[in-house]
Amino acid sequence: MTHRPSDFLNLHCTQHALLFPETEPVWTALSRIQSYLDFRLKREIRSELPPGVYLGEDVFIGSNTVIEPGAVIKGPTWIGDNCHLRAGCYIRENVIVGDGCVLGNSCEFKNCVLFDDCEVPHFNYVGDSILGHRAHLGAGVILSNVRLDRSEVVIDANGQRIRTGLRKFGAVVGDQAEIGCNSVLNPGTLIGRRSVVYPLTSFSGILPADRLLKTRQTHQVVSLGLRD
Repeated sequence: MTHRPSDFLNLHCTQHALLFPETEPVWTALSRIQSYLDFRLKREIRSELPPGVYLGEDVFIGSNTVIEPGAVIKGPTWIGDNCHLRAGCYIRENVIVGDGCVLGNSCEFKNCVLFDDCEVPHFNYVGDSILGHRAHLGAGVILSNVRLDRSEVVIDANGQRIRTGLRKFGAVVGDQAEIGCNSVLNPGTLIGRRSVVYPLTSFSGILPADRLLKTRQTHQVVSLGLRD
């Protein structure tokens, strides 16, 4: 795998393909989001907003997008058409959301790109990450973006360590990938297209396309001795 954008993402499924030059690793887009929005973003609200929505200054919202009361959009933020932002959704700075996306209750987004038709519906954190077309995060999935020692994020590629040049980098989740409930993708994780990660998984490194990552647990039932 060469780690190019086209290895993970269908660039026809975003209006923001300029972020992803094919000559550079896919994660370098994260360092361009702020300057890209500074250049392209113009405040415009094309959908109705109910009372109770907090809206910052630098925000674009497309047509037919539903935003429920209690959502917070600080900006700079670009939100596409036909999205659904549920109550309690918290969008911080430098966030790009494609068309037809679901951003759910108690979900936090920061410096990230969501391609069209992503679903991030329940109790998720998406920081410094890229989600491909129709990627889906199960409830409670965390894309962790900072190492515990706060040092540069390095990708583990079959024993080879790839330096990213980024101190904050969560994950790249490829097109149509599924991440099971309450999983954690550790900093610098790459998930290939259509791959599936079992629930309750903690994963680092690279999962190629069309793979199933299984997590097995063992259980032991022990008597409390109260009625024996």
